[in-house]
Amino acid sequence: MKKFDIIKEKVKELYKITDELEQTFPGRKFTPDGHLVGSIGEVLASGHYGLELLPSSFETHDAISKNGRKVQIKATQINQISISSEPEHLIVLQIQRNGDAVEMYNGPGKTVWENSGKLQKNGQRQISLSKLKTLMNEISFENRLERIG
Repeated sequence: MKKFDIIKEKVKELYKITDELEQTFPGRKFTPDGHLVGSIGEVLASGHYGLELLPSSFETHDAISKNGRKVQIKATQINQISISSEPEHLIVLQIQRNGDAVEMYNGPGKTVWENSGKLQKNGQRQISLSKLKTLMNEISFENRLERIG
């Protein structure tokens, strides 16, 4: 089993456990979120794009690409993301229940920052995944990071 394949298997297990908990405790949601989903996304992106991860909680960026580009990685299970600053490059992955990570955006952070909603009281701006997909269709392949895994 390849190093990153274990993530997919463990995500499947997580969802199996959350389903069991939700059946045992009706009316309660046990959705994996927050740091867990973010860390899953960062590890998957590092493997998929050959990124070197920066220390956790590094300001604005999560990784450095082989060509030196600073990259922010966002992972979500819902239909939107929030960003609090303009990254140099942005990768957005939607984590699926089967453990797959679907690329929703891979391109310049400026494009997303300029097309995100108004700054909210919490200092973040939101953008939908459907808008991200539309924006990515306009990004040339030279401005994307190549997926290697």
